[in-house]
Amino acid sequence: MSKTFGEVIALDGVDLDVAPGHIHGLVGPNGAGKTTLLGLLLGLVVADGGTLEMLGASVGRAFSVPGGVAGFVEGPGLYPTLTARQNLAALASLRSEPTARAADVDALLDRVGLLEVAGDAVRGFSLGMRQRLGLAAALLGEPRLLVLDEPANGLDPAGKRQVHEVLAGLAEAGTTVVLSSHRMDDLTALCDEVTLLSTGRVVFSGPVAKLAAESGDLDHRLVTSDPVGARRVVDGTPSLSLVPGRRAQAPRDEQALVVRGPEAALDDLVGRLVGAGIAIRELGPVVPLLEAAFLALTGTDEEAAR
Repeated sequence: MSKTFGEVIALDGVDLDVAPGHIHGLVGPNGAGKTTLLGLLLGLVVADGGTLEMLGASVGRAFSVPGGVAGFVEGPGLYPTLTARQNLAALASLRSEPTARAADVDALLDRVGLLEVAGDAVRGFSLGMRQRLGLAAALLGEPRLLVLDEPANGLDPAGKRQVHEVLAGLAEAGTTVVLSSHRMDDLTALCDEVTLLSTGRVVFSGPVAKLAAESGDLDHRLVTSDPVGARRVVDGTPSLSLVPGRRAQAPRDEQALVVRGPEAALDDLVGRLVGAGIAIRELGPVVPLLEAAFLALTGTDEEAAR
């Protein structure tokens, strides 16, 4: 699929294949094309080129999608002066959904953890509460394809866990989920596969485990009983090097070293340190594995990405 806005290329030959009942994550830097792609799946954006098939139906270049597709982009559209219950009832009525009944609406609110505030006006809701209400609204009519833009945005740990459980349950029941997230831990916890976008192009698409293998050389924080001796050992270990002047993200411990190299070389390093009689107090990645893969594939500077 391709899409431009004036001189800006939002999508440049993007291919996306999502299996039924899977949770597929979209990730990439700001401006990578994630929101445009989600908007296209929801019929909010018209593609300039390419073909789109959803739920077995071919979608033309028009503002329309097959029945059974639901979701939200850039935050759910809600009525701020209405209560959570009234919002869902109004939306269900507009869509002529059978779940317009009060009992069904309350069941959805309970599912996303909002039943206790069902009678409260949405204008007083936090960002996370609005996201959960948006998810409940998207579930009206039991969609077969759910498209969600940053569904965990603004959620506290308990709310995030609840949303993750809802999405995982939907996938187990056969619903396909396509979502975006700027948090790699969300993708790890939820997704079967991910697509990594950069400047409108796909730079990776596949299983989460395969993405981790794209991390390349990683920076690891190393704390030992003998920093001077550890330096000598690192210098003598193939494929590894010390990173001069690199903060180990532990200002409290000036003795921490930062070692750069492939994950596979760490076993060799551990063996050499033990053989030299140097105790290892800590050895772990400075940046989580999937985040490192993200930075390596997009060419994003680590500090700028934080």
